[in-house]
Amino acid sequence: MSQLHPQLAKDCLPLGQFPLSHLLLLNDSHYPWFILVPKRESIQEIYQLKPAEQQQLMRESSALGQAIMTLFHGDKLNIGALGNMVPQLHIHHIVRFRTDPAWPAPVWGKLPARPYEESALKALFAQLKERDIEELEWQI
Repeated sequence: MSQLHPQLAKDCLPLGQFPLSHLLLLNDSHYPWFILVPKRESIQEIYQLKPAEQQQLMRESSALGQAIMTLFHGDKLNIGALGNMVPQLHIHHIVRFRTDPAWPAPVWGKLPARPYEESALKALFAQLKERDIEELEWQI
């Protein structure tokens, strides 16, 4: 098991646990932005995971992606593992809309983060918990 990198802990809200990964919500209401963080020490790249863990990460990513695209009716799902600022392996899942403030460009650096308001966060949590995402244990 691993601890979250301090930047992820600062910028994100914990939502739940998959068998392999923490599920986080980036606290930026501009976009539905979720992050999977495998619970493994000293892993920076997907290829460093064992083959069975790589497959599990793909299952978790696919289950999350399908659920959030269904929930938010996005135009595109951006998935990426950059790690330039945070070396701990983490996979971004960002639902994109043709009407979002950064479309069609990448979201990074376009706008300062806009934290969720309490009421919007509660509503989002309620919507998420209604989703039956395979192997996910909600913490919210």
